[in-house]
Amino acid sequence: MTMTSPTATDAPAARISPPTAAARRARRDPSLLAVAFFAVYTALSVTRYHRLDNRSWDLGIFEQVVRSYAHLQTPVADLKGPGFPILGDHFSPVTALIAPFYRLFPTPVTLLVAQAALFALAVVPVTRAAAHLLGRARGAAIGVAYGLSWGVQRAVDFDFHEICFAVPLIAFALEAILRERWRAALNWALPLLLVKEDLGATAAAIAVVVAVRARHGRDARVAPAALGVAAFCVIACGLIISVVIPAFNSGGEYDYWTKLGEDGGGPLDQVLTGGEEKFRTLLWVLVPTTGLLALRSPLLLVAAPTLAWRFVSQEPHYWGTDWHYSAVLMPVAALALADAVHRGRHSSRPWLRASAPPAPAMAVTAALALSTALPVATLTHAATYRAGPAAEAGERVLAAVPDGAEVAANVRPISRLTGRCRVFWIGQGDDGPPRYIAYYDAHQTPASMVDYAQGLYPEARYTVVAEEAGFFVLRADR
Repeated sequence: MTMTSPTATDAPAARISPPTAAARRARRDPSLLAVAFFAVYTALSVTRYHRLDNRSWDLGIFEQVVRSYAHLQTPVADLKGPGFPILGDHFSPVTALIAPFYRLFPTPVTLLVAQAALFALAVVPVTRAAAHLLGRARGAAIGVAYGLSWGVQRAVDFDFHEICFAVPLIAFALEAILRERWRAALNWALPLLLVKEDLGATAAAIAVVVAVRARHGRDARVAPAALGVAAFCVIACGLIISVVIPAFNSGGEYDYWTKLGEDGGGPLDQVLTGGEEKFRTLLWVLVPTTGLLALRSPLLLVAAPTLAWRFVSQEPHYWGTDWHYSAVLMPVAALALADAVHRGRHSSRPWLRASAPPAPAMAVTAALALSTALPVATLTHAATYRAGPAAEAGERVLAAVPDGAEVAANVRPISRLTGRCRVFWIGQGDDGPPRYIAYYDAHQTPASMVDYAQGLYPEARYTVVAEEAGFFVLRADR
């Protein structure tokens, strides 16, 4: 018998050790944090909805749009104007993704829960990327700091807005950059073009960062392709603003150009206007979230387009820290911090090597401290979970509006009516005066409300059919 010598193929396969219990727990950290923050965000927005504590008409607008998509109709928002096609206002076809869920659960709460899920989803790439660079504890700290960040809390506290789709897309794109997965980063960035027209510039900035990070070594050929993607995003953004949106707009224009200044001042004049408030916003973006350390990371470039259009605008609401405008900056700041800490630990400067490692703990400490004065603090109050007498009275009054009616309303009644009525902004109507008016103003009386309605719609005669706790429903006599 001939004996053959063993070969490499005959050798027993190397055994891969199963992950340890600690490794399994570490892998679960991002998902567990995301679930926890989903519960927090849902509680914040849904309890506020049940308290009838709306802050704007946006939830009503987006419910009208999603309701149209859910019934396979042209997406319109009557609150913006009778039969107004929403793609003539902002280019956000991504909101159609909520339509199947809304068809099953036709309530504005569906939009709020979807938004909470999207904001919480971003916790996963933020925590995972930070842990990959810095280890489990520091990664979890940065994940918590993002989840509690003031920009996300303000957005959750502001009804619903389409930017909730942008936040996880940006987070996944930046995670891919930090892991040097260049194609994945570009693939995550491109859908931003479908979220909102200005986010094309953010997608372009992500592509530029890919080009910067990949320009050396074996991936150098990626840089020209990434710059090509950046150019595509800029061109697409320009076409959406100058061609697509005007095509849907009844006036044939992009309405938000006027917010860039009507008084003949140039961009520099607009930037200097409100300079103190804008500088405070910039400090809020950089100091409590990163301690200015993020300035050492090229990822911070991704925040530049959002800050630029806000600060060039003449609209004061864009300049500050309220509402939802800073949410897209929060994953950028968090992952720029992770990148900067990683770089700092390997720096040749002793002071930077010493100061970088504590930064994640400082960021989460700042987020916890600030949260005592931010919306999440309301979850510690028992009154948060009760509708309260005013909201209960509002429900009773608004029940006087029959399903399917045409009704003009102001902010607080809107989201209770858009799912079952055709709702216009007060002062508007489709074909003459609306049959019903739903209004909230604690300072009005039934007589003054009738006078107010007659001033808005002089061709109709209205009577108050329900009134309580500042809520009014008026009906036009026929």
